[in-house]
Amino acid sequence: MIGLGRFGRALALELIDEDTEVLGIDEDPDTVQALSGSLTHVVRADSTKEEVLRQLGVHEFDRAVVGIGTNLEASILTASLLVSFGVADVWAKATSEAHGRILTQIGAHHVIYPEHDMGQRVAHLVRGRMLDYIEFEDDFAMVKTSAPADIVGLPLGSSNVRTRHGVTVVAIKRAGEGFTYATAATVVKEGDTIIVAGRTRQTERFSELT
Repeated sequence: MIGLGRFGRALALELIDEDTEVLGIDEDPDTVQALSGSLTHVVRADSTKEEVLRQLGVHEFDRAVVGIGTNLEASILTASLLVSFGVADVWAKATSEAHGRILTQIGAHHVIYPEHDMGQRVAHLVRGRMLDYIEFEDDFAMVKTSAPADIVGLPLGSSNVRTRHGVTVVAIKRAGEGFTYATAATVVKEGDTIIVAGRTRQTERFSELT
């Protein structure tokens, strides 16, 4: 993890929680000190210097994330070095479309826009009755929402939810129970929480039903 600002720090700590070893690199001594003991390894270093990254063994990693956002030159140079090393999976944070285009052009495998993506996600949650929302590419989304009245009391196979609303109910959760996969025989009850999948706008409309 190169760049341990808010995004990089949160991602690095989440990876550690999931039992993933993380090497953290940042130029700020206070940041490095604050994360000492929290990550597998954390070092103060200039990630734009090829010899520095090689000394740290970065070229031997299969995956790397560039979380540098405020210094565009450092972000681009760092990502370029990782690509030149042959790192198989390079993720890079972009702060603008232009920044993202450059990262793509130099060969970063995944370009992410954390602020933009979170803004979109929160907008969907604020606008509708969604409890959670994930949008994928190609206009596809999954939504966690409360079961609307028009499918309550019916087996999903008889509710024609896919024909009428263009979405598929993939999982269901009752109070005090965990999520289970939904089948055609599953009967939705009032108060159930469901996960539906489908085209983005259709999942949005479905979540707005009462």
